[in-house]
Amino acid sequence: MKIFKRTLAWTGIILAALILFVPLSIFVDALVGGNRIDALTNTSIAGINGGPDVRAYVAKPEGEGPFPVVIMIHEFFGLNTSITSRADLLAQEGYLVIAPDTFRGATTPWIPRAIYLATSADQTLINADLDSVHTWLASQPDADMGRVGIFGFCYGGRISMLYSLHNNQLAATVIFYGSSETDPQVLKNLPGPVLGIFGGADQSIPREEVDALEKGLKAAGVSHQISIYEGQPHAFVKDVDGIKAGGAQGKAWKEMLDFLEVNLKNAPTSRSGKSIEYSAQTAWKYYFMLAYEHAFGTASHLH
Repeated sequence: MKIFKRTLAWTGIILAALILFVPLSIFVDALVGGNRIDALTNTSIAGINGGPDVRAYVAKPEGEGPFPVVIMIHEFFGLNTSITSRADLLAQEGYLVIAPDTFRGATTPWIPRAIYLATSADQTLINADLDSVHTWLASQPDADMGRVGIFGFCYGGRISMLYSLHNNQLAATVIFYGSSETDPQVLKNLPGPVLGIFGGADQSIPREEVDALEKGLKAAGVSHQISIYEGQPHAFVKDVDGIKAGGAQGKAWKEMLDFLEVNLKNAPTSRSGKSIEYSAQTAWKYYFMLAYEHAFGTASHLH
């Protein structure tokens, strides 16, 4: 009995320490990383309708525009060098790429804070900031506003889908392993075709959800292309070096380039969807599984 009580007491102490440690670690990371965004961005975009300025990294291709535009949304870690280097890589293909900070000044390598940032982000504010980005693009002579697409990774994939529902001027949407809406009545409002790329071993997005997305897009009459890379974990397209090395990363990147070539660079400028005020519920299960995937699961090898 004494051993049981002692074990129970120590278990309680450890749990209490963890409960205190996690929020404290989030606070400390925010404190020490307050100016990380400064080193990651090269452009400040004026906020519209009284909103704050939006920091972003812009990568321009060589030559003279106007160029087709891609808005690239970061993962739940926030804007980082992995994203900016992928923006540079995509710009080499002839796209004007803008990677905005959707966390309003925050970025982190720490998983607990990444989860906090993703779950506390307000989609209404994100849409407002992306509206500022879209408005700024219209003032840029290098931007072809008839050909603006959006894509993102993980958290950014979900944000890309939600912003496409909000802004019917977008020509194409690409989702890299992001939790998605599956209701055909919602999806029918998308303004352009959708590419979804997922890992077959990703536990945060089960195959049933991917199948539901594909079924929903088909029922909604939205042109789409859904690919599952068998055996690949969450966040398997992790960096430029991996993309250049080929394999699943290179193949997925090439699939995205082919999709953008057809549906953005060479696409007609007419749009079929309509903007809607859609309030998506926070994908708590998805973000919980993301934490597990990055800490212990198939994506833990990336850290």
